[in-house]
Amino acid sequence: MTPPAAVSRLATCVLAPNPGPMTLDGTNSYVLRAPDSAGVVVVDPGPLDEAHLARLAEFGTVELVLLTHHHGDHRDGLARFAELTGAPVRAVDPAFCVGAGPLVDGERIAAAGLAIEVLVTPGHTADSVCFSLPDDAPHGSVLTGDTILGRGTTIIADPDGALGPYLGSLERLRELGRARSGHVAVLPGHGPVLQDLGDICDEYLAHRAERLEQVRAVLRGLGADPADPETVAGVVDTVYAETDAAVRPAAEASVRAQLAYLREHG
Repeated sequence: MTPPAAVSRLATCVLAPNPGPMTLDGTNSYVLRAPDSAGVVVVDPGPLDEAHLARLAEFGTVELVLLTHHHGDHRDGLARFAELTGAPVRAVDPAFCVGAGPLVDGERIAAAGLAIEVLVTPGHTADSVCFSLPDDAPHGSVLTGDTILGRGTTIIADPDGALGPYLGSLERLRELGRARSGHVAVLPGHGPVLQDLGDICDEYLAHRAERLEQVRAVLRGLGADPADPETVAGVVDTVYAETDAAVRPAAEASVRAQLAYLREHG
């Protein structure tokens, strides 16, 4: 069991014991609090693992639970954690809220001595959201869920997710990173902390542009129709040829999202 790690002045990462091809080292659950606060905010309780949830509950009185998106590796333990702590739960999707209303883009939450800014960032999923801690030293931090990972790039979970909104979310996060002096830290849902939100958004956007061009080239070479369901396999076989078989369904989901984007945008 990996011990909790303070990853910034206001955030501690508690790694869930669910490593795998899609979760990397496991899901990063975060405990947030101001230095003088007895209460805490927990972001993404993670899988339904009693020992992991108990560790999260031991940090102090849980004032609020926040969810970055609905995927099971982030929320399967949500209902149990709410039962253990009695804390309200907030998410973009009302279906996952407990004792509180859904998150609203642009709102500012006050809890555990913190100011938490809500940034709705659809794309990975329709309900993806990021949380900005503008007072985190030295230049602020953003909890990105699976919108930005600490290693590799994220999957667009078609049909729930979509590439157009995802690109817009990356551009929004890049603007946030560039608007603040210094480097805004990225606290991702999986993998290590990154040190510059603006730079990583540049890399993600460049990667997406490169992938789209690769898909366009395959379509030209195959004479394929982006609307033909059989096109997905041909694109995956070429563009994601070295992808492990365990994550091929995720690659297919991303290709479907790319083809949908190209049908609309060319």
